[in-house]
Amino acid sequence: MAYPEKILAEDEQVVERLHPHWITLVPATLWFLVICAAAGFGIAKAPDSGTAREAAVIAIVVAAVLLVCWLTLGPAIRWRTTHYIFTTHRVLIRRGVLRRVGRDISLQRINDVGFVQSLWDRIVGAGTLTIESAGEHGQETLTDVPRSDDQQQLINRLIEQDGERRSRPAYGVAPQRGDEWDEYRQDYPTRGFREHG
Repeated sequence: MAYPEKILAEDEQVVERLHPHWITLVPATLWFLVICAAAGFGIAKAPDSGTAREAAVIAIVVAAVLLVCWLTLGPAIRWRTTHYIFTTHRVLIRRGVLRRVGRDISLQRINDVGFVQSLWDRIVGAGTLTIESAGEHGQETLTDVPRSDDQQQLINRLIEQDGERRSRPAYGVAPQRGDEWDEYRQDYPTRGFREHG
């Protein structure tokens, strides 16, 4: 079973699975090109022969590898291990590799969803999504979300559908009088709901 299916409830389904927008990888790619060019230039300018050249080449290669790991691989790994997952029951946020950070926000606890897009965000199709929820953590900000305006509308629809799902008889809300009420009372004789007349 693939992530995040292993953490879903029985009747829960993934609606949208996202990583941050690919634009977050552009600086890492540019750093990779700059580091490679600088390393090539440094090796070309190293002494012509002898141990001095070997030492210079080794120092340049080691420095280049460390910089690539820090400025290129680090952001790429962070991008790959950041998940924004919207399900029929909740919003799941997972970040990190060595130090994992996760948060689950139940749809019924979300008070407000907003998005912000700069001009650049609108051009590339990204934005920042802000989710306000009841609870001690309150606000969660998701940065560089692909199609943030569409994701805001999606979460709002999921909240409405979740509310409708929870108001069905199976979730303990009794229908009003009439045929539906009679069927409900026959199916759930021990629920103990009071009739309001």
